[in-house]
Amino acid sequence: MTGTLGNEYDAVIIGGGAAGLNGALMLARARRSVLVVDGGSPRNAPASGVHGLLGHEGIDPAELLERGRAEVRGYGGHVVSGEVAAVTGTEGDFTVRLADGRSVAARRLLAATGLADELPDLPGLREHWGHDVLHCPYCHGWEVRDRAVGVLASGPMSVHQALLFRQWTGDVVFFAHTAPPPTAEQAEQLAARGIRVVEGKVEAVEATDGRLTGLRLADGTVVEREALVVAPRMVTRAAFLEPLGLLPTEHPAGVGAFIPCDGTGRTEVPGVWVAGNATDLTAQVGASAAAGAAAGAQINADLVAEETRLAVAALRGR
Repeated sequence: MTGTLGNEYDAVIIGGGAAGLNGALMLARARRSVLVVDGGSPRNAPASGVHGLLGHEGIDPAELLERGRAEVRGYGGHVVSGEVAAVTGTEGDFTVRLADGRSVAARRLLAATGLADELPDLPGLREHWGHDVLHCPYCHGWEVRDRAVGVLASGPMSVHQALLFRQWTGDVVFFAHTAPPPTAEQAEQLAARGIRVVEGKVEAVEATDGRLTGLRLADGTVVEREALVVAPRMVTRAAFLEPLGLLPTEHPAGVGAFIPCDGTGRTEVPGVWVAGNATDLTAQVGASAAAGAAAGAQINADLVAEETRLAVAALRGR
């Protein structure tokens, strides 16, 4: 991915996923100078397709982003490859410094770098992430329908995941692993849905010819499974905002860390917005794109308000 890098922009968008590109599209169509800086490591890269996105069901994630980049450029927006090391300055005069030493000025910022999935430390698990090892029933439930699915107790939402995946298959096993045992209420819920609970620590993921076949317990028992559901810890990728005093906040559900914002994507730092998984840890592609569009519109409105104030002041000063 190549692109022109100017000196100053109305808005710099950090992150070129669904949220960032849709924010850029709104701003470029509003005749704003806009730059998207993208690190090239989208969260959904391991997935074979994007699901639940009307009109684009099953589209390859890379193809969707390439279409988005082309649309942004078609309206004069700039899209470049790079990692943002840090952002400094204040509203109207931000400096965005890239890891390779380049820097640009920006009047407004939109952080849309998504999140990192911190997976359970289990041998053989990471190799299957996004294929046989899953987390979202709405992203992957249809693809594992009627198959033997295991749910690893790896986070506070694991029982909830098991109950949800039961909608797609009648063969769900809940692996207690090293987590505290389900509460009496949770055990009753699992039993009511016909979900068997397997006690004991899981030692490794078993596979044959690159396909997950089961989970091996500490006592050597192998429980055959065709897919495994885990609950990763989801952490926003926004360390570059720390110089502005904008730090991640622990999610109240205990599932990760995010950048807080109001309903429009505006953060507590004037001039900085956030959209997508960087602030909404569970947002799918469609929701992230919508949030990016909303943030882009709000940034344009904020710039219009600023420009109007300046024009009124100049008019009065004549």
